[in-house]
Amino acid sequence: MHILFIGDVVGQGGCEFLRKKLHAVKTHYAIDFTVVNAENSAVGNGVTPYSADLLLDIGADVLTLGNHGLRRREIYEYLENENNPIIRPYNLHASAPGRGYTVIHKGAVTIGVLNMMGMVGMESVDNPFNTIDKAIDTLKEEGCRIILVDFHAEATAEKRAMGFYLDGRVSAVLGTHTHVPTADEQILAGGTAYITDVGMTGPMDSCIGVKKELAIEKMKTLLPVRFENPDFPCSMQAVIIETDDSNGKALSIDRIEVS
Repeated sequence: MHILFIGDVVGQGGCEFLRKKLHAVKTHYAIDFTVVNAENSAVGNGVTPYSADLLLDIGADVLTLGNHGLRRREIYEYLENENNPIIRPYNLHASAPGRGYTVIHKGAVTIGVLNMMGMVGMESVDNPFNTIDKAIDTLKEEGCRIILVDFHAEATAEKRAMGFYLDGRVSAVLGTHTHVPTADEQILAGGTAYITDVGMTGPMDSCIGVKKELAIEKMKTLLPVRFENPDFPCSMQAVIIETDDSNGKALSIDRIEVS
């Protein structure tokens, strides 16, 4: 199976760019399954029913979120609807709406997608290393041979440690959150595809998606600044993972960028 995982989509510009490009990318690379991190897909940040529906309508099979995923209250009811293939970090407080994993049937293959959030430099969450085993066991009990983990975290070391912790038990551990792609994609010894950060899909002439002038102003003055997202020019940063459907092991992982 060829799986496309797309890094954090930023704002209207990122959504519109995917609307124009995603079909051609999926066709060119013969993609069977697509996951998109949508936690910044709304104007400003967060995710709304409008931005979620747009991404699903243009070809995403599952949407994952992160630390901004619950910022917009209008998404709460949407997250509670189990017919919507959108998940938020599994290790959030139990009061959080929605669920942390989903199971998708693609022909003869059952795919589990699990969303986790890191501890370092992030909002308070349950320790992901203490909570993820239960989620993986549940996905395997539901027949998932392929399991993808979106690990939304700040610290490189925490992401690397999670990759090694899950090696051989999941198909891929894919880092998100920093919006900057890393060059360490690899297949770990146990057959798990890994990358520290996939990157982002959005305006490249920006500071991780924010207008550069506003980011500089905040850093110079140390005062609050209302962030805005430039719309263009945009780029899509993603990885493509090929899996062995018989055992869920990853055969390859490749970074791509589309502009």
